[in-house]
Amino acid sequence: MIPRILIIAGSDSGGGAGIQADIKTVTMLGGHAMTAITAITAQNTLGVTAVHSVPVEMVLAQIDSVVSDIGVDAVKIGMIGSAATAHAVADRLEALDVPIVFDPVMIATSGSLLADAETIAAFERLMGLASVTTPNLDELEALGGREAVLAHGCHLAEKDGHGEGHDVHDKLFAPNGELVGELIGKRFDTDDTHGTGCTFASALATGLGAGMPIADAFAQAIRFVRIAILSAPHLGNGHGPIGHALGVVPFDEIEG
Repeated sequence: MIPRILIIAGSDSGGGAGIQADIKTVTMLGGHAMTAITAITAQNTLGVTAVHSVPVEMVLAQIDSVVSDIGVDAVKIGMIGSAATAHAVADRLEALDVPIVFDPVMIATSGSLLADAETIAAFERLMGLASVTTPNLDELEALGGREAVLAHGCHLAEKDGHGEGHDVHDKLFAPNGELVGELIGKRFDTDDTHGTGCTFASALATGLGAGMPIADAFAQAIRFVRIAILSAPHLGNGHGPIGHALGVVPFDEIEG
């Protein structure tokens, strides 16, 4: 059966990140994408100009509608919108016995704030439910670091895209702190990285929903993101979107 992936996240009007990137990713990797939209944003490659949170009851109604009829094989959580939504979503997801990938979205690639302090504090509950949490380095620091995240009992995908140096070292840690996956690749000199975090988390959820071991799903997700960066369509005047469906680049070129 095709893996059924429920995406709980915000909408990006520019099509580079959020629900739009999630749907493209899940579809390209052979899954069926379903959505519970938590917020509507007005944004483009230059930044976010407006955010409208979807009422909690409507977020839950979307989740209930999908779960009761189509079913779910994995969940991806992105921009959550508010602390109230975070707690309500956690209540709903406690009843599901499927992999959950939590991308603790705080700041857009453009630098725009997408979560306030109260919402970030509510991330504690979502990390406690997650199979794997996928922060970038800045988000990881805001969450208290590696040990603080692993203390919630989830795996940690430690992404190095915001790091420095010639190579990117992306690592996967088990809840006990053991390094169970690592990919090393050259760092790309590009501003076309809008949506990389959303894309990675959705790719990881799709792999897990298809029954892949977490280390294999992690590797597939990293490679998919790197292909998409190299395939970026170069749109807009700021941090452009990556190219989810524009060509295929050999893995040896990505990893070289």
